[in-house]
Amino acid sequence: MTPLEALMAHARVTEALASVAGRLGWDQETVMPRGAAAQRGEEMAAMQRVLHARNSDPQVGEWLSAVVEPDEPVAIAQIREIRRAFDRATRVPADLSAALARVTSVAQGEWAVARAADDFAAFAPRLAEVVALKREEAAALASGGDLYDALLDDYEPGTRAADLDAMFGALRPRLVALRDKMLGALQPAPLTGVFDEAIQARLAAELARVFGYDFNRGRIDKAVHPFSSGSGADVRITTRTDPANPFNCLYSTIHEVGHATYEQQVDPAFALTPIGRGASMGVHESQSRLFENQLGRSHAFCGWLHGRMEAEFGTGSVGTPETFYAVVNRVHPGFIRTEADEVQYNLHVLMRFDLERDLIAGRLAVPDLEDAWNARFFRDFSVAVPRASQGVLQDVHWSVGLFGYFPTYSLGNVYAGCLYKVLREDIEALDADLARGDTAAITAWLTARLRNFGALRLGRETIRHAIGAEPDEAPLLDYLEAKFGELAGL
Repeated sequence: MTPLEALMAHARVTEALASVAGRLGWDQETVMPRGAAAQRGEEMAAMQRVLHARNSDPQVGEWLSAVVEPDEPVAIAQIREIRRAFDRATRVPADLSAALARVTSVAQGEWAVARAADDFAAFAPRLAEVVALKREEAAALASGGDLYDALLDDYEPGTRAADLDAMFGALRPRLVALRDKMLGALQPAPLTGVFDEAIQARLAAELARVFGYDFNRGRIDKAVHPFSSGSGADVRITTRTDPANPFNCLYSTIHEVGHATYEQQVDPAFALTPIGRGASMGVHESQSRLFENQLGRSHAFCGWLHGRMEAEFGTGSVGTPETFYAVVNRVHPGFIRTEADEVQYNLHVLMRFDLERDLIAGRLAVPDLEDAWNARFFRDFSVAVPRASQGVLQDVHWSVGLFGYFPTYSLGNVYAGCLYKVLREDIEALDADLARGDTAAITAWLTARLRNFGALRLGRETIRHAIGAEPDEAPLLDYLEAKFGELAGL
């Protein structure tokens, strides 16, 4: 067996074990009894020890040193990812890796309880423990460099906070200007009524199929915070229902299906290998945000969805097709990131990006986080946060240690804007297809241009390959200004 063959054999077992660990996380969020939280924390810690030992095995280093550098792109990418995992694992002590898995597993359940009770103070000590461990991990990875950059690299390899600062700095002025114009314009009233949750779930499953989700290799369950989990032949999503707000369920489902179908459409030859998954979280978010917004909230698709909702909930339940489109894209003050309109969504992300950088840098202490959040939110959105569940406790990310993840949402929006621009140029019948609830041509385009390649290329390079140009924020801003300017008659 050559060194490369040995590396790949070792990696396949590691990837299979990582999939098992991911399934434990899915179970915890969907069907695990609440009383099992402490035991699940120990199980997750045990799995993380096994994974850490495999990723940091000295034999991997010996194989990497002995391997003859290939000239074939797939092999080059596999070695790149194996080396990256080895380098990061050898810098982080096994005890720290296990402690993070244990504490974040427990913290996730405690966050859900605190959120339900609107009690940040009850959760703050556990969050402080998570932050301290993440700072320790970042210090081990950074080798004297920026702590936040070391964590960001987990989700967007090769990207630095300074890169995102420049991009977000270019986004903010035009977003704020558009937001102010839209809030000053007449907006439609929100959807009202009671929408049966069982019907919502049935329609969500239909939407998943419409956007290409393969139920033979996936399933939908309910969770407090919707998410997608898994890769290859087992990719699961969750959603949530609210009898007063069916859009929460339907658009959360479309969003998670964007993630899930990306994983389902990676080349099967890459399954259970280091490149058999999405290229980065920014690229992943480009798929979910493209599905949810540019496609799912388009005039054409809203016409189709209006018809389906009338059929399911009754004639007159969702207004006329035109008012329905306006309501789906209603710009309004709000507290919840996942319910934010397209114009304001990125402003929510930019706030979290700044706050979590301050937490990791030590400029902000966890006991002061709620006050810092509320003050920043008022400054950015001119409304006061009424309770913790609508503020600092609304997102699960920090409880599970996902520091460095939030900025990939806005990066994904930028990438989605770039993809949509080229998609419209290449598929002449795009609007006609969406008006029929047909996404086959769109999915085929995405698979051929981007999804099939998995992590063959790094994130930005993946988008560059798909669109044939360097990605930037202009297409997203142009799209938003054109769409919402037309909606508001600006």
